[in-house]
Amino acid sequence: MPRPLVAAFLSALAVRSVASAESARDAPRMSAAAGQGTPDHGAPASYPAPARTSGPCQGFGPQTPRDIANAYGRNTAGFAVAPPPEDLNLCNIHTHTNAEHMGPGFSNYAGGGDHGGFKCAGSTRLSPSELSRQPRDGTIFQAVGTGDTIEVHGVYTSCDVSPGPGLGACLSDACKTPTLRVGSQVFLAVNDPNALDFCDFIWFGTTREGRYQPRALPTGTGAPVVFRGSTTGTGYTQQVCPPLQVTWSVRPRYARLDIATLDAWAAAGNIFEENHSHGVRQLVTAPELLAPIE
Repeated sequence: MPRPLVAAFLSALAVRSVASAESARDAPRMSAAAGQGTPDHGAPASYPAPARTSGPCQGFGPQTPRDIANAYGRNTAGFAVAPPPEDLNLCNIHTHTNAEHMGPGFSNYAGGGDHGGFKCAGSTRLSPSELSRQPRDGTIFQAVGTGDTIEVHGVYTSCDVSPGPGLGACLSDACKTPTLRVGSQVFLAVNDPNALDFCDFIWFGTTREGRYQPRALPTGTGAPVVFRGSTTGTGYTQQVCPPLQVTWSVRPRYARLDIATLDAWAAAGNIFEENHSHGVRQLVTAPELLAPIE
């Protein structure tokens, strides 16, 4: 997609991309991924930042991530809830280390910083075997290891576009302000061939009724919690907010994922050009920045 189009779209929405330094814990794993991708999923690195404030952002719509077990919020900036995923086109898949959202299955605080967020409840009860790693074809999906929590985001758009890298894949010349939905599933990465296979949930040329769709969606992790929110990423805080409007569907429980299948996704050269897990935006807690969960 032409860079001027992407830049114009994001400029109109005032989306910020900031290249934040990785924490010391993740610096060795991120070094191989340096310069590959951007922290805010395709936003141009030169994009101007919104003005910082001393308190929560003023005049912005509801923000993400949040505690999905707490339905309270005072931000009533309304926009229509996006159609269900099957009525939209899958345009991007990417991951975050750790969980950006807080939920019943992932409420162990991992600290601040780019890889803060929350860890799965079972992350401290793994065996030495489950914590070992056997990369597929010598390739390692960067910035995530065994025992780590990841939050996977499947981005869906109302535009008639094909899946691809970054947010730029979710729009086109004919569709510059798409309706967006993000489906979120949290996984615990382990060395276990009996755990879920990440490649079961990717896009592999699948279409249903003319729309691009993932191969499948996880089951057994609870009914998604649906709410209005925004984009996420390490460049945003409660004082620096993105205005892009997103309908979120976050499943409340985690599932175990065989980390070798995540490595296989990277080794295969996926269409999203994802070879590392992104950082997190810290939890949004200010009621004026959260929409009530209906």
